[in-house]
Amino acid sequence: MYKNKINILLAEDDLTLGVLLADYLETEGFSVKLCKDGLLALKAFQTNIFDLCLLDVMMPNMDGFSLAKAIRTKDKTIPIIFITAKSLKEDKLKGYDLGADDYITKPFDEEELLWKIKAVIRRIPTSKKDINQPIVSIGKYRFDYNNQSLIINHQSARITEKESDILNYLYKHKNQVIKREEMLEALWGENNYFLGRSLDVFISKMRKYLKEDSSITIENVFGVGFIFNIPQ
Repeated sequence: MYKNKINILLAEDDLTLGVLLADYLETEGFSVKLCKDGLLALKAFQTNIFDLCLLDVMMPNMDGFSLAKAIRTKDKTIPIIFITAKSLKEDKLKGYDLGADDYITKPFDEEELLWKIKAVIRRIPTSKKDINQPIVSIGKYRFDYNNQSLIINHQSARITEKESDILNYLYKHKNQVIKREEMLEALWGENNYFLGRSLDVFISKMRKYLKEDSSITIENVFGVGFIFNIPQ
């Protein structure tokens, strides 16, 4: 049980499953708001404060991916776990690209979902550890972790929280070999194929963000990970 109840938004159009999940999670100490479609879930999100979202992918009126995108425009930090009957690799990659923290495929065991929720909750404070981190220089860039921005030539570009966490991790391990599995564990709490693919997408974005300074490179180390090369 949690001292302060974790408020969960559960969007699930299968009401039988939704009610069962809500009842189970409430017995585990959570507070759950169940919505039967994406639009109702979005309205609930706009009028309530939640700590975590459980979103079914296939829903009427607004699917889970569209709902997650709308939620991310309002809150870039709230954890999102997708619930889906689909196991297609492309769907999982799309979910992670939208900022999902995890994924669970139907049918699933309730305890497995509970484990995933607890794992995500444990990771929530990790992005807050460096909340007072000073602005740092990365080549010609200045990186403001607190405000999630990259600055070059007096121009500031906003990046997402996950992108900020990734760049922060790269900077803290600059000019040394960064093991992929250690980076995944640090940033997502686990290491699997889909998260690895998502990390590759983020690394590609980092390269684009930093392309104005040719002295900065993110080098692939085959079978191991990366080296974030920046001038000393």
